[in-house]
Amino acid sequence: MVAITSFYAGVLTILFIGLSAQVILYRRKHRIAYGDADTPRFTAMVRAQGNFAEYAPLGLILLGLAELNGAGAILLHMIGLPLLAGRVMHGLGLAFVPRQMRWRVWGMMATAISLAIGACAALLLAL
Repeated sequence: MVAITSFYAGVLTILFIGLSAQVILYRRKHRIAYGDADTPRFTAMVRAQGNFAEYAPLGLILLGLAELNGAGAILLHMIGLPLLAGRVMHGLGLAFVPRQMRWRVWGMMATAISLAIGACAALLLAL
């Protein structure tokens, strides 16, 4: 059973739905079928969604592998919490709080920490 991974997957999916809804609603309101219409605000929204889609799955894979390989709850939360916090901060900094570079930086740092811990766990648990 992968209960901890399931929890983080559920919460992250809700966040992704929120980012996606923001993009969809903006597209509908401004009638943008493709691309970003050279609109900096919309470009930021699209990139927040895209960046999430690029990083969250890898973090969840590492988390799930750690859980399947018998990692303890503390280690799993050491992977999951910074992944979740990082994705929230990055999304806020890019999609919801314009010109807040520090949120983006903190978000990417937290995500990188999560991925690094997950990668180390995957390697060590594979031995």
